[in-house]
Amino acid sequence: QVQLVESGGGLVQAGGSLRLSCVVSGRTFSWYGMGWFRQAPGKEREFVAAITSSGRSTSYADSVKGRFTISRDNAKNTVSLQMNSLKPEDTANYYCAATTRALTGLDSEYDYWGQGTQVTVSS
Repeated sequence: QVQLVESGGGLVQAGGSLRLSCVVSGRTFSWYGMGWFRQAPGKEREFVAAITSSGRSTSYADSVKGRFTISRDNAKNTVSLQMNSLKPEDTANYYCAATTRALTGLDSEYDYWGQGTQVTVSS
């Protein structure tokens, strides 16, 4: 079993930054590709960013490209999401997830999920 615990969410003004972290335990972290998703109230969960198990390749949703950066530290079993130039429309509950598949933005292809961390961006 794999456990994922997110942290780093909070309230920030538009234009500000936050860094989310996700610590993974239970299995060998470097086996898994990792992703970040988000879900706003009344909306479906959407893909934000993904990174391969090695960390060499990344993928981003168009809405966050150039503003968000996903990274991982396999020695610390941690994946992070640096979020800059935040906008009110970035407000959502952010989830990290683990997959055994290649770089993917499909939530159905992720096997393990964290509980989420809330990000609120005020205008």
